[in-house]
Amino acid sequence: MGETGQGLIGELQAPPALRRFGSGWYAGFFGLLFAVTGFAMVLVLRYPDWLGSPELARVRDASAFRPIVHVVILGAYALAVISLLLRDKKVLGSSALIVALVAALLGGSNATERDVASWGIFFGLDFFILNMLLAGFMFAPLERLVPHRPDQRLFRVDWREDLFYFLISSMMVQAVTFLTFAPSTFIMSQTGNLAAIRAAIGGQPLVLQIVEVMILTDFAQYWFHRLFHRIPFLWGFHAVHHSTRAMDWLAGARMHFIEIVLLRGVTAVPMLTFGFSPVALQIYIGIVYVYSSLLHANVRGDFDRLGHVMATPRFHHWHHALEADGVDKNFAIHFPVFDRLFGTFYLPPGRWPENYGVPEQVPTGYLRQFLYPFRRKAG
Repeated sequence: MGETGQGLIGELQAPPALRRFGSGWYAGFFGLLFAVTGFAMVLVLRYPDWLGSPELARVRDASAFRPIVHVVILGAYALAVISLLLRDKKVLGSSALIVALVAALLGGSNATERDVASWGIFFGLDFFILNMLLAGFMFAPLERLVPHRPDQRLFRVDWREDLFYFLISSMMVQAVTFLTFAPSTFIMSQTGNLAAIRAAIGGQPLVLQIVEVMILTDFAQYWFHRLFHRIPFLWGFHAVHHSTRAMDWLAGARMHFIEIVLLRGVTAVPMLTFGFSPVALQIYIGIVYVYSSLLHANVRGDFDRLGHVMATPRFHHWHHALEADGVDKNFAIHFPVFDRLFGTFYLPPGRWPENYGVPEQVPTGYLRQFLYPFRRKAG
């Protein structure tokens, strides 16, 4: 199993010369992607109380969902066979075939819900699959078409680590949501006298509400972000995010679980306390998911003028720079005006960072990185 796993990783990380069209690599890759997606969908159909997000129940119950699962698994079979026929190394095709076969044996698109004990706890496997597919199909092609660093591979250094972060943050959505809204729930219970203000704010035009939410949350995030750079103990959590040595759309997923909870808690306070409408909040959350991936993406474009008004990939890449002139700069997530106001703006015309990461030695692996803030010696 170890050799097979290493062989699969080696194939995914194969150099461009071995991934050309007609070599069977793309068929094997997409076959494996379809197979894993189909397998996850089947698991959600079998154990919706454990692995399904309640917010996505309507999607799972839609008449088109099971036919889509069926097509995905069939597509995995077809692509796996094509890869096996074309490619000398069979590990991609055979892995896709095995996963698709297991998905079919578990019931495929006809999988029925199993009667299991419900503990009131769920893990958002469907949320992870939806997030990964939407973000992947949006940004992976963009990074191939207009890359800042053309030689950087899709499966670059640390991709497995960042993918695992993406998985954990998606599947722990229930816990994150509960912990995130706890401060706001307490504040709202103590501020009933703001009901009229909340009603007035919630009654504003939707576009205006979204802009206001972005400004308020960015102001809160600016100072939250800056504190995590200034206070040594808090930096231990944020150093995990900065430890990535290559920037792409997946790198933004590398965040310590405790920082995720604290960050979302801080942004939830102004959103809920001031009574913005649920629709405005949902749109804002969608914008944040996409925008965060874009800021970390390996896409070119200097945008010297725009970078003074809206956060751009180059603006945020300087925040991750290993060079001394980029350290403790560009804390804003949406609006660089906060960095300009408080003296932390840095966007040299036409220049990008040469290297990314942190000077200190942050360990590899999710568990070691989770424990790192508690074990490191504050400098």
